[in-house]
Amino acid sequence: MTAMPDTVLSRIGRTTLLPLRRIGPRNGARILLKLENENPTGSMKDRMALAMIEAAEADGRLKPGGSVVEYTGGSTGVSLAQVCAVKGYRLHIVTSDAFAREKLVHMQLLGAELTIIRSESGRMTETLTKDMIAAAGVIAAETGAFWTDQMRNTDQLAAYDGLADEIWTQTGGQIDGFVQSVGTAASLRGTGEALRRRGRPLAIVAVEPAESAVLSGGPTGAHKIDGVGAGYVVPLWRAELVDAIEPVSTEEARAMALRLAREEGLFAGTSTGGNVVAALRLAGRLGSAATIVTMMCDTGMKYLNSFAAALPGKA
Repeated sequence: MTAMPDTVLSRIGRTTLLPLRRIGPRNGARILLKLENENPTGSMKDRMALAMIEAAEADGRLKPGGSVVEYTGGSTGVSLAQVCAVKGYRLHIVTSDAFAREKLVHMQLLGAELTIIRSESGRMTETLTKDMIAAAGVIAAETGAFWTDQMRNTDQLAAYDGLADEIWTQTGGQIDGFVQSVGTAASLRGTGEALRRRGRPLAIVAVEPAESAVLSGGPTGAHKIDGVGAGYVVPLWRAELVDAIEPVSTEEARAMALRLAREEGLFAGTSTGGNVVAALRLAGRLGSAATIVTMMCDTGMKYLNSFAAALPGKA
């Protein structure tokens, strides 16, 4: 990435890889968490947003003073809003009331215009995903804006080459497993492919919501894990890359996110909780000598109100 020097964009990447101290498998395997909350907006999506915009600038799809449109559950939208604010592009985001309000407010504070698509009881579904995609396509056609189209955009894969480089260096090449939840599938695919190119045997595990385990061959359904589980097999998914798919329920993911906060002092969202649940399962299979890397996808501050509502004594 060629982030603009002397701007906040130059702070994207180079995040910490931290071992979990108290939450670990009984067999003694190591689980390392890549702290992507250290990126400027608190999310790993900063990497891919910058990559998509700079690729479009380089080949002329996005010109100075132009406009950008995207559909998103929130984190990609916040990251795009930051990049567009720094670079001077107008941004129109299609999103939904199914996602954390903190993310929607953050996008607006960074200057994005929002179109809100109503959900089914605040849950993520295949219909909602496809409705957002359709709305973004209409806006792009009517306004001439550059549509980043994250579900199909392969420019973002380059962002995860850098992430894989960091993981490889930080582990000294001693990594036996990589675990990541699937939204667009770009982070799993880009990072997994780049790690595999190093030639070390590596177990790659995809994580999806148990309530909508379509990658595992199950039926589409509704869940409340922000940013993952589109409800259908997404275009960037490559089944041949992964060794296992771990369905994790919203309840399991939320419970682990709370454990991370209380036992490790790491306040993350539910997708991170799901990652750690799946990493523990993989550790049990790989044995005591294994080192497994998974992602702290974002900060739990993006979901503060929803977590607070679940605390004891709250309505």
